[in-house]
Amino acid sequence: MARRRQIYEGKAKILYEGPEPGTIIQYFKDDATAFNAQKKGTITGKGVLNNRISEHIFTLLGQIGVPTHFIRRLNMREQLVRQVEIVPIEVIVRNVAAGSLSKKLGIEEGTQLPRTLIEYCYKDDALGDPMISEEHIACFGWATQEEMHDIADMAIRINDFMCGLFAAIGIRLVDFKLEFGRLWDGDYSRVILADEISPDGCRLWDMATGEKLDKDRFRRDLGGEVEAYQEVARRLGLLPEGADTTVLDLDTHRKKRSKD
Repeated sequence: MARRRQIYEGKAKILYEGPEPGTIIQYFKDDATAFNAQKKGTITGKGVLNNRISEHIFTLLGQIGVPTHFIRRLNMREQLVRQVEIVPIEVIVRNVAAGSLSKKLGIEEGTQLPRTLIEYCYKDDALGDPMISEEHIACFGWATQEEMHDIADMAIRINDFMCGLFAAIGIRLVDFKLEFGRLWDGDYSRVILADEISPDGCRLWDMATGEKLDKDRFRRDLGGEVEAYQEVARRLGLLPEGADTTVLDLDTHRKKRSKD
């Protein structure tokens, strides 16, 4: 099948026009970036794993009534999603102090927060995604008061669900980021969950050992990024126990099969 027209390429995904109006194909890359793309690299098979993990979580969220852009997974690296107008706000949900919060406020990493904290950042790579308040959002019209109410409600609901989901498989959900988009129907729009949920945008720590199972392994040069992502997928029941047999890189798989 001929490759469809490319609409946008980001740090971790490429968007192509979908087969029907109002749909988009979301392609997951192996590219890894950190510190607003100041650090770049590749995690082989990351796109395949993130596609599966995000599909799984979005499907479960849909089942509990959280509206999302996800329609279905098409293949190892692509999924079909609804076309939305992205709200230019990154929503960060924090349960445990880590990363920039620890650095900025001097709170020891790993400290359980007294309550779930929701932060907002303005989506602009050139500006470094600065943190903003709800006053900024209202002042510059990035989202309406009703949309922000819906976004905060969904963020808390998603957090409650995901904390339980990951705790059941021995993983502590430290923090994660969400993006939302407007789904238009004529002159009316509603806000739904968009983008992805994967170890790229979540901090996931093993409950027993504290081992990091997310992109911090890349950010902090800890190594073992592929194994960490595989471990998350395996615990979620998305990989067989013998992960070495799982196809993560199609080119390598094809070469191996041609030799056999």
